[in-house]
Amino acid sequence: MIGFLTLFYKEFLRFWKVAFQTVAAPVLTALLYLLIFGHVLDGQVRVHGIEYTAFLIPGLVMMQVLQNAFANSSSSLIQAKITGSIVFVLLPPISYSAFFLAYILAATLRGLMVGVGVLLATIWFADLQVVAPLWILVFSVLGGALFGAAGMIAGIWSEKFDQLAAFQNFLIMPLTMLSGVFYSIHSLPAFWQQVSHYNPVFYMIDGFRYGFFGVSDVAPQTSLGVVVVCFAAVSALTLELLRRGWKLRG
Repeated sequence: MIGFLTLFYKEFLRFWKVAFQTVAAPVLTALLYLLIFGHVLDGQVRVHGIEYTAFLIPGLVMMQVLQNAFANSSSSLIQAKITGSIVFVLLPPISYSAFFLAYILAATLRGLMVGVGVLLATIWFADLQVVAPLWILVFSVLGGALFGAAGMIAGIWSEKFDQLAAFQNFLIMPLTMLSGVFYSIHSLPAFWQQVSHYNPVFYMIDGFRYGFFGVSDVAPQTSLGVVVVCFAAVSALTLELLRRGWKLRG
């Protein structure tokens, strides 16, 4: 437990020491999205009978939770590998499961802190309901943990910053931007509706939004099942990579 807590504390301080960049900047980005899209489309578009600005806020919150959880674990590992400081994490007798948990908890915590910041900054722009707070909590925590684990895989696999950037720009960004953050998938043509159902981020956004309004594109139980299965699969892969020390131990 000492090793786990020390590693977790190190990862927490890593992003908290530069909170202006790691927490405040993503909140500002989400606020700009809301001001631009909300100003243009509010009053013209309603989704499931909900004003567009109100519909948009939960999507922006969840998008920032996911992207920042991924960024935290992936950037930590790639920096440690490039600078050589990863050896100071690998040498102590810390089990790979404790290593995994420390990174995942720190990534999830950063994602949740950014998410709360986005919610507090944007809640004044619309009349938000909270129909099912437990669904909000479950999807935000699971989503942050899932993307924290995905970030570990990206950080382990990458050997240079441009490889990590490619992973983020060509996989993470499209998955989050095309997940229903800015629209309901029922507004898409039938083909693209079917494609959206293969995007796991869609289920995270949709289930999270259900917690606010009680309406969703798919049943929240279905979304929860998909997210749990994805988290289990990604976590199992991450733990196996850590157990083998792939690209970590030279």
